[in-house]
Amino acid sequence: MPLNIPLRPNSSSITVMEDAGFYKQKSANQTGREKLLKHVPLEKLMDLKVDYAFKQLFGSDKNKDITVVFLNAILKKSGRKVIKEIAFTSTESGGEYVDDKQSRLDFLAITDENERINVEIQFTNKYDMVKRSIYYWAGIYRSPLQKRMSYKELQPVIAINIMNFNLFQQTDRFHTMYHLYEDEEKFKLTDVMGFHFIEMPKLIRDWKNGNLDPWNDVLVRWLLMLGMVDYRNKKVYDDIYQELEAIAMKDKSVRAAFQNWEQLSMTQEEYFAYESRLKQINDEEAAQREAELRLQEAKEKAIREGREEGFVKGLEEGKKDGRVEGRQEGLAKGIAEGKAEGIAEGIKEGEKSTKENIARRLLMNDMDSETVAETTGLSIERVIQLQREI
Repeated sequence: MPLNIPLRPNSSSITVMEDAGFYKQKSANQTGREKLLKHVPLEKLMDLKVDYAFKQLFGSDKNKDITVVFLNAILKKSGRKVIKEIAFTSTESGGEYVDDKQSRLDFLAITDENERINVEIQFTNKYDMVKRSIYYWAGIYRSPLQKRMSYKELQPVIAINIMNFNLFQQTDRFHTMYHLYEDEEKFKLTDVMGFHFIEMPKLIRDWKNGNLDPWNDVLVRWLLMLGMVDYRNKKVYDDIYQELEAIAMKDKSVRAAFQNWEQLSMTQEEYFAYESRLKQINDEEAAQREAELRLQEAKEKAIREGREEGFVKGLEEGKKDGRVEGRQEGLAKGIAEGKAEGIAEGIKEGEKSTKENIARRLLMNDMDSETVAETTGLSIERVIQLQREI
């Protein structure tokens, strides 16, 4: 269903930092200014942090001009060459299991310098973002290598990860970049590897605190566009829209992005597909939450049963001795041994049984094996085996 989000009253003015820049505009409601959105209210716009909407806007040939601007805004921070042209390529590579129905790549672009850029947007935290990014990077990097090819022919791969959650506790920066460097002298080992992580909650926090200047920072204005509609918290940032609406009067790429975003959101088939993807995300999150609750229940049950077993064993040890001291000593020993043994065995068996039952239910609901493995913590081999038994 479309979001029903009450909008905040329009602000009469927006204060813009007085630093030198390409354009300055203080009035967000300047008379005579063309309205940016003409057919769709803000609350009807798709949340671009949902992978389906993001890929439809930035991962299609018809919009590649705005994608080039967006990617350059990100890569500029790491000093890479400006991209002039991109071509989208298949995102079906990378799966290494028979049941890998989708590779999870949101889109993969090849630049005019023959660099591959993999862009991932994650709406839900699956707690393995760094390893996931490295795994996909490795698959993309080695995939062009064929027989009789030289390793010199392998081209750089840059991974860009945009996350609807915070990942790094070590920094407050919303955009961090990673390469391979020598430990002591910090010189770069190679330019074929690059990782970008963008944490959207930190960006919104900085916006609320007045620490961002979208007028003079191209990346900030694009990321604010992604953060403007917040499906997770059922809200739209009207102040962000007003700021971007003013900027769009001078930035034709931002204006084009809004126009395509509006067209995408008002197309019935596209919106239906978007809502279907939201339902799938909600189902996956519910399944993950259920798995966490069941595992917690299994652990608590194992602890209770371990204590009871230890108590019984302690009484038996005490009776054999026939003395109060012996019974007390046996009781203490039995509780310790039984508790340790019972808890360990109970947790192990309880977790295994609970995980497998949840996995069977998720597989019966057509969830792919990789997602089931991630959700339950089972190995992909065990999930595939359970799938065959169904």
